[in-house]
Amino acid sequence: MKHTFLSFFSGCLLFSMFTVQAQETTSTTTPPKATNILPAKPKQELEKLPAKKKDTVVPPKFNRYGLRVGADLYKLTRGLYDSNYKGIELVGDYRITKKYFLAAELGSENKTTEDDRLTSTAKGSYLKAGFDYNAYENWLDMENIISIGMRAGFSSFSQELNSYKIYNPNPYWGEVPVVVAGKNYSGLTATWVEVVAGVKAKVFNNVFVGFSLRLNRLITNKTPSGFDNLYIPGFNRTYNGDFGVGFNYTVSYFVPLYKKKVLPAEKAKKEEKKPKK
Repeated sequence: MKHTFLSFFSGCLLFSMFTVQAQETTSTTTPPKATNILPAKPKQELEKLPAKKKDTVVPPKFNRYGLRVGADLYKLTRGLYDSNYKGIELVGDYRITKKYFLAAELGSENKTTEDDRLTSTAKGSYLKAGFDYNAYENWLDMENIISIGMRAGFSSFSQELNSYKIYNPNPYWGEVPVVVAGKNYSGLTATWVEVVAGVKAKVFNNVFVGFSLRLNRLITNKTPSGFDNLYIPGFNRTYNGDFGVGFNYTVSYFVPLYKKKVLPAEKAKKEEKKPKK
């Protein structure tokens, strides 16, 4: 009986050991469960991927409005090399819209003109006023100007007849000597219109350099008795007719007064179509 119990107990122990070993073998040989992990992309493919665009805020653009004042350097420096000339001209413009400017010139001149038959000196002041249209489309915050415009001019002056020669159609006995007159004629006036084409470039902050060409046409011209106006302050040389030409070279300074925001083209058109109150 004793031997039978030991045999039964040994059999149960062996069976339990076999069962444990079988479970350990099964657990160690079970393959791992598959996970849903994608393989990493190569570095080269990552570099080719487009970078995410960052949201950027474009700052609004503004146009500056104000007064530009300056002087004509050509008239100021001409007296250094021309002993027969003294003059000064002040220039200015005021921006009223995106493209249009009110413009004016105010000056004074003293010019001695020597002709074949007479020598005269014109002294006086003048005023020219009108407008300029800027035909140049600036980029970003540029403020350059390529303009065309018109002026109406008025001059008040005097003429002094310094000397003259009497015309002799038969100079058998030689030329008639020069007559020194020294006569002064005051209270003379002239009016005219000008077509102006010019350029102004911004060289420093608020500092502009420019030049303009002018074609003049006399409207009225009060002349002294006995001879014609060879030179009219502001109009320049008359060339024995009603037409003249002019030129100036200016340096001016811009005084900003206020700003206006630049609207997109479509929005600007809508604003223009809105009925004004």
